Amino acid sequence: MGNFMNIMILGSGGREHSLAWAIKQNPKCDRLIVAPGNAGIAMLAACADINILDGGAVAVFAEENAIDFVIIGPEAPLAAGVADRLRDAGLLVFGPSQAAAQLEASKSFTKTICDAANAPTAAYGHFTDADSARDYIRTQGAPIVVKADGLAAGKGVIVAMTEDDALAAIDDMFDGSFGDAGAEVVIEEFMDGEEASFFVLCDGHTILPVGTAQDHKRAFDGDTGPNTGGMGAYSPAPVMTDVIIQKALDEIIRPTMDEMSARGTPFQGVLFCGLMIQNGQPRLVEYNVRFGDPECQVLMMRLGGQVLDLLQACAEKRLDEVQVNWATDHALSIVMAAKGYPGSYEKGALIKGLDSQPEDSFHMVFHAGTTNKDGQITATGGRVLNITARGHSLAEAHEKAYAMAHGIDWPEGFYRSDIGWRAL
Repeated sequence: MGNFMNIMILGSGGREHSLAWAIKQNPKCDRLIVAPGNAGIAMLAACADINILDGGAVAVFAEENAIDFVIIGPEAPLAAGVADRLRDAGLLVFGPSQAAAQLEASKSFTKTICDAANAPTAAYGHFTDADSARDYIRTQGAPIVVKADGLAAGKGVIVAMTEDDALAAIDDMFDGSFGDAGAEVVIEEFMDGEEASFFVLCDGHTILPVGTAQDHKRAFDGDTGPNTGGMGAYSPAPVMTDVIIQKALDEIIRPTMDEMSARGTPFQGVLFCGLMIQNGQPRLVEYNVRFGDPECQVLMMRLGGQVLDLLQACAEKRLDEVQVNWATDHALSIVMAAKGYPGSYEKGALIKGLDSQPEDSFHMVFHAGTTNKDGQITATGGRVLNITARGHSLAEAHEKAYAMAHGIDWPEGFYRSDIGWRAL
């Protein structure tokens, strides 16, 4: 491969913009193509309009463009087996196999693995019909958590504070409002505590922690309003002390990775562990098999160009040869979303003020749902921009990010004013 690599990233969100931004800083990155990309990504890389769920099409494109390394951003192509197709074609790939991606694609699969690995998590029941699910809820009482078993883009989870809410959630799941994802449900005990995200790279054997973050799931200030895909994040998460990190590795992550290997489906990629911490004890909320969004943005801001070396070592099964060089810094990202999100929202509004924003290793606006129309940036998604800043303290990162947010002129958008409140 030599020292220069042609790299392709699959995805079109803020996560992929931040990955592209970090990777581009590494001198080994020669050509960078993102498929399908977005308006912000197009400013630093070539964008290719291909169907990223079609592994065959991605493989053909990669060969035609002499791609050395493919990095898969979102969960859908992983669940569809795109990593397997690319590996079959002889490409170097960052991202788990379809079999290993079940850790995110199926809640019941993850529960089975946790049982086998003896990993601390919530008590649960798994149901394929509404009646038995309702009986379980009536027996357990509320608060209780109802989850669609399949991929619902982070939105198929209802935290029901009353029994009636839980029963209504079951009706929604089984009447098809989440499509196929809700044909089976997992019902879990409600876990109290503070939630945090812990990210590790795993190459099938070696586990390398790459950072902690905390996400803000609710749409509005004070953690109110509906659940979203995430309205902001910051890193590191103070609740993730060295002791708790070690416990999570020893009791949850290592046993999970060993169990996956024992089943003949070793995990290679990034494992995003959603943890609930109470009285110094981490318990698993869920696994994701890709970087979180917007957590990825704060991690990339802090890691910079070394990300490429880490992801490459992971894909080449030599994580034991690398280490993470952390600066003692903090990063914070504010999600600007279209008014109405996570419900229905208008598309096509013009976003002004982006040109005057600073862009350097301490300030970056990552694009999520944007399009370039005749040289002007318009909003086309629910989550549209990720205003991200880095500082020597969280307070400094917070101040920088909000100063940038105030400079963006987009009346049709909104954002939370309290990102990072738990740590501040």
